[in-house]
Amino acid sequence: MADEELHENDSKDQKDWQGEVSSKDAKAADTAEPAENTAEGTVEEDDTYGVDMDQVQAVLNATADKATLTPQMQRMMSRQAENTKRVEETIKGTKSNPRWFVPVFCAFMIIGLIWCVVYYLSPSGAWPIPNIGAWNLAIGFALIMIGFLMTMGWR
Repeated sequence: MADEELHENDSKDQKDWQGEVSSKDAKAADTAEPAENTAEGTVEEDDTYGVDMDQVQAVLNATADKATLTPQMQRMMSRQAENTKRVEETIKGTKSNPRWFVPVFCAFMIIGLIWCVVYYLSPSGAWPIPNIGAWNLAIGFALIMIGFLMTMGWR
């Protein structure tokens, strides 16, 4: 489909914009004074490129009358509308997590880390839960893993 659109126009029908601009620029460089940023300079630039900048802006803002546009500009305008519609649908389709989700998974990871540190620093592993020994490490790592597993569901 894209190849058909690209080859839809004859190359004979299309203008050589680069050739026009370079030849006009060469003539302007030889004889003209440097252009200033004035209203006259803008009009001269529009004439140089052969495209009315107001028309380009109207196409980009989707406020142009399609009947007065060239086929290329009509295709550009329709593609812009399709892209805008696709982006809006994508944004509407995304679901975010509740506000409590991030603090909860951060809390799980921090509490698990603190649990493991307390076990290592306590004399003979007496804390956080006495008489279960190294299972305190399993509890700490389980809390950390719950936090990490929750991060996979974060949107």
